Amino acid sequence: MSLKAQIDAYNVQKEAKLPADVLALMNTTNAELIAQHIKDNALQVGQKVTNFSLANHQENTVELATLLKQGPVIISFYRGGWCPYCNLELKALNDYLPQFKAQNAQLIAISPQLPDETLSTAQKNDLEFDVLSDVSNKIAKQFGLLFTLDERIQALYTEFGIDFEHYYGDKSFQLPLPATYVINQQGVITYAFVTEDYTLRAEPFDVLNVLKSESK
Repeated sequence: MSLKAQIDAYNVQKEAKLPADVLALMNTTNAELIAQHIKDNALQVGQKVTNFSLANHQENTVELATLLKQGPVIISFYRGGWCPYCNLELKALNDYLPQFKAQNAQLIAISPQLPDETLSTAQKNDLEFDVLSDVSNKIAKQFGLLFTLDERIQALYTEFGIDFEHYYGDKSFQLPLPATYVINQQGVITYAFVTEDYTLRAEPFDVLNVLKSESK
């Protein structure tokens, strides 16, 4: 089943479960965020990525330059382990991991979660790739992905029991846009999926096709 099909199935459940006014607020604020065109300022295909290093869920340092010596790198920016769309995406990427590795590619996921929460996300989803902790969103900002949650959504998530200080160590309510990149061994972006709409995610199959086309 494609990731889109899984997300569509989740959306049906969400619409059946949540009150109409809550759904309306989510849809309104999502549309307003999309209208800001934040993604237009994000890194795009053809641009070079500055080297960075972050701690993974096992508290080991992972450096982009080191990974690129072995092959292309897939980077998935996600909001957090509390986000059902993020969990669906991470699991879908994990399912494709053997095929990514067959193309000599490595996969990493990045969120601003604190290390303990990053570990929790990796364990909950049985992830077999590095999940990195970008505390304070330094790398998300470098990629041009940073935004601040609408205050109405901040309040709604708080009502849902999502404690941002617990997850991120602050109450800035800043998150990265959902984004997936493929970076070649020269550090240049060859695929970029960036969206303000948190309900949309890159298809792992599309990422795999990019890797296959580059290896020919």
